[in-house]
Amino acid sequence: MSPDEIFGLANLLAMICWIILVIFPFEKWASNGVFGIAISILAIFYAFMVFSSLNPSDFESFSTLEGVMNLFTAKEAVLAGWIHYLAFDLMVGLYIVNDAKQHGVNRWLLIPSLFFTFMLGPVGLLIYKILKFARTKKVLAYS
Repeated sequence: MSPDEIFGLANLLAMICWIILVIFPFEKWASNGVFGIAISILAIFYAFMVFSSLNPSDFESFSTLEGVMNLFTAKEAVLAGWIHYLAFDLMVGLYIVNDAKQHGVNRWLLIPSLFFTFMLGPVGLLIYKILKFARTKKVLAYS
């Protein structure tokens, strides 16, 4: 499978998962499906890309910004980084949904934080934490 095909499949899978999280946020099958299947598939894609494209000596490059920039000149490394973002942003989205359910946050109020998590990762989590604080008056700690 080519990097372009993996990119297309990973993006499609992530998009389907985000739609499911927005439409069915509190359904157990949705959370289990998103976490159990989709994130695992993304992790497999990621592992394949990392271990097929990086050499053991490349891991030293992670210690400097210039080294990381040099790693991301290869198409396979960029794809691995993209899949990393897709998987972790989905995990954050899943966390938001599960935490909101536990604290009684209205599902419709989650849409902006889920959208921003999808697009800008940590910004969406920050929006959710502010929303949760406004709704529950609980400190922004992770629970």
